[in-house]
Amino acid sequence: MNIAIDVRRIEDFGVGTYIRNLVRTLAASDPVNRYVLLGDPKKIAQVTALPQNFRILAWAEGKESWMQGIQLDRLLQGESIDLLHFPNLRPALMVPCRYLMTVHDVADFIYGGHSGWKQNLRWRAVRRTLSHARRIMAVSRATKRDLENLFGIPASRITVVENAIDERFIQNTRREEQRLVLERYRVTDPFLLYVGSARPQKNLPRLIEAFAVIKGELRDHRTFGNLKLLIIGDELSEHPELRRSVIRTRMQDDVRFLGFVPVEILRVFYQAAEVFVFPSLHEGFGLPPLEAMAQGTPVVTSNVSSLPEVVGDAAVLVAPENVFEIARGVQRALLDEELRSQLRLRGHQQIARFSWDRSIRQVLEIYSEAVA
Repeated sequence: MNIAIDVRRIEDFGVGTYIRNLVRTLAASDPVNRYVLLGDPKKIAQVTALPQNFRILAWAEGKESWMQGIQLDRLLQGESIDLLHFPNLRPALMVPCRYLMTVHDVADFIYGGHSGWKQNLRWRAVRRTLSHARRIMAVSRATKRDLENLFGIPASRITVVENAIDERFIQNTRREEQRLVLERYRVTDPFLLYVGSARPQKNLPRLIEAFAVIKGELRDHRTFGNLKLLIIGDELSEHPELRRSVIRTRMQDDVRFLGFVPVEILRVFYQAAEVFVFPSLHEGFGLPPLEAMAQGTPVVTSNVSSLPEVVGDAAVLVAPENVFEIARGVQRALLDEELRSQLRLRGHQQIARFSWDRSIRQVLEIYSEAVA
């Protein structure tokens, strides 16, 4: 088969993780099929060395429009592409060949904050794109249900192909390196950790409120009296509503926004955190809890959307809309040593359920079915 893959978002935070591991694993495991990667050659070259059955065609990221369809048609002329793989949910108009799509979540249509004719037009364009796809890969059963309910896609056309964590999160960082990283970021107190974006469905205002409750309860605790909350992902300057939440709860000295950090640094923060907290209202899959489990960190996360199927019994599950339940769950994970040990053990067992090699075998089967 001659497969084209849209890899323009290869450096992104969420979808980029999927694209990078898709390309890496295909390059390492499939010497038979031919692949054409559509994106920035410099960015692709930084991900992995490509074998001879891989080629790159430069295609720049641009605004969604019918013009992209014309660009794509010109780009693929003479390439004899059997199938084009779009690795994320997006309108795809005038696609010049068979295609399939991976859908990570539909949060933009639930929490996008847009209404009116523009959002309606985009919803219709996405539904049309999904309806014309040869196959759709959903990263979880929850995402599959969302596609059925929101866009009316028949279940028979959707296959669940689960994500897995990047192999770099399975590695451990030596204590000396960990100490140096924490010193560089001036982290000296025990801390809770959140990793991800600050989009509305991530529920960060309630996390900050729950942290304020925890601080009040543990004010005189000999170990956690100086507990901090570290948030890695978006910059605080881009989200004034979060600044207001911090000020309103009087947590200015105890909540820190560190912005984006490289994987090697992020791994240290996962490893050093007392508890990883992820009270999201909606997730298509939710990799950060698994990444934290890989570093032996107890996890508290939501009992909604895809998160229960992803974490199984290896995390404390809480109702994300209840600030006090989030706080109680975190305190259990902080103070109950027997529970912490159980969560560490179950966490390592849980991440073993997910494998890029297994997922790529499914992807290759779906490629074959879609071409046939």
